[in-house]
Amino acid sequence: MKNSAMSSRFYRIIRPIVFLLTLSAFPLGLTGCIKTGGPVSISKEPFLVKLASNQLPVFSDDMNYQGLLETLDRVIAHLELIPGEREFAFGEDRFNALHLLKSMKHFKGFIQTRPATEELNRFIAAHYRVYRSGQGQGPNPVLFTGYYEPEIPGSPVETLRYRHPVLSRPTDLLVIDPTFFPMEAQKKTQVGRLSGNRVVPYADRREIVRDASFVRKAKPLAWVDDPVSLFFLQVQGSGRVLFPNGKFIRVQYDTSNGRPYRSIGKYLIDTGKITASEMSMQAIRAYLKDHPAEMDDVLDYNPSFVFFRQTDEGPMGCLNTKLVPGRAIASDRSVFPMPALAFIETLKPRLDDQGNIETWMPFARFVLNQDTGGAIQGPKRIDIFWGSGPYAEKAAGHMKHDGSLYFLVLEP
Repeated sequence: MKNSAMSSRFYRIIRPIVFLLTLSAFPLGLTGCIKTGGPVSISKEPFLVKLASNQLPVFSDDMNYQGLLETLDRVIAHLELIPGEREFAFGEDRFNALHLLKSMKHFKGFIQTRPATEELNRFIAAHYRVYRSGQGQGPNPVLFTGYYEPEIPGSPVETLRYRHPVLSRPTDLLVIDPTFFPMEAQKKTQVGRLSGNRVVPYADRREIVRDASFVRKAKPLAWVDDPVSLFFLQVQGSGRVLFPNGKFIRVQYDTSNGRPYRSIGKYLIDTGKITASEMSMQAIRAYLKDHPAEMDDVLDYNPSFVFFRQTDEGPMGCLNTKLVPGRAIASDRSVFPMPALAFIETLKPRLDDQGNIETWMPFARFVLNQDTGGAIQGPKRIDIFWGSGPYAEKAAGHMKHDGSLYFLVLEP
């Protein structure tokens, strides 16, 4: 939604929504999709290695398959809508959308029986190719972080308490799609605005936040009372704004100002404000609460700014499919196939009676690669969508653990 993020998300552009913050060297979420209007580029260097039968991990699912059928159904619906000949890279191999659709349906049919671990492993070994993230024969750990769907108090109108707008897409924001310009096809989508007869970069965070008249060209979807919560809503890429009357609206990443994302977590570490070992989303909140005079400078260190749209359903990943908590991951789509069935092994938090993290426990489960994000780059970064609520916030805010990533596809 970490960004999604955030991240369809950077961006979805999302989640995004998206939502990952650098916990030490990486930003929190920013999950969401980058919409270029053209084909997704595939890395020339394969980062998925096909495994022999004696190299397979032991497959299991700590959620006892809960939510897996739902997310498979959503990805199957997506695959049924795209051209069947579209190809997806699994390392050095290529499979078209029709084969991925067949692969998902076959897996779903088997999972409906809720197989025991031994039966599950026999089925995969007999019917599926398995690819491990990394290169060569040695271990290739992946850094797992998390994103979630935040819930923040707000108001549909500006008040003395609720003074910070959740902005929609500005009317003067331009998105330049390089795929319409043959010589520029390998360059990234650009965001800007017109100045006379020239396109110039769009305003950065500092300019947007300090321009009281900005709401004239970017209609507020809601107003919130905490600029830090609004910042993290942008990082995550999606969330819910809760109104005093008990109603709420759900907002989703629409686009960004095109400025590069810079992690305030890394900034606070580099300036000695928070140690790397203590870094988390919660630690950033606490620091800014204790040092309000520094808040603007810290938030402005990140020039990127996210604009939202209101949505009735969500959070959505970059494939425009709803994300199921614990079953969706965000990855770099130029490295890994999307959508695709994946299997992950890493750590999750266990909370005590007071809601604090007591320890980190190993877990393994099946997930669907449904999202992406600007902070999620390269073959060693994966973001897990944890959903909403206190546990999701704790997991997303503190998670920064190595693990293993595998992709599965039906044997042709």
